[in-house]
Amino acid sequence: QVQLVESGGGLVQAGGSLRVSCAVSGRTSSSYSMAWFRQAPGKEREFVAGIRWSSGSTYYADSAKGRFTIARDNAKNTVYLQMNSLKPEDTAVYYCAADRALGSWSVRAMDYWGKGTLVTVSS
Repeated sequence: QVQLVESGGGLVQAGGSLRVSCAVSGRTSSSYSMAWFRQAPGKEREFVAGIRWSSGSTYYADSAKGRFTIARDNAKNTVYLQMNSLKPEDTAVYYCAADRALGSWSVRAMDYWGKGTLVTVSS
């Protein structure tokens, strides 16, 4: 079993920056893929960014490219999402997720989920 705990959400003005973190514990493996998803009110959960734990390869949704950066710290077993140039449309609950395999970056492919952290961007 794997536990994921997000932190770092909050209120930020448009154009500002925020970093959210995901502490990973339990029976993890270097073969895991880690991802950030988000869900805005009334909308479906969507992929934001992903990282292959072993290789460090990163993947981004179009909405995140150039503004968000996903990174991992092996020593701390933590995954980060640095968000810059935030927009009001980035307002959502941000979820950390883990996939035991090198699957697709879809909600269905994820095996473990955190409870989420709320990011609110004011205009």
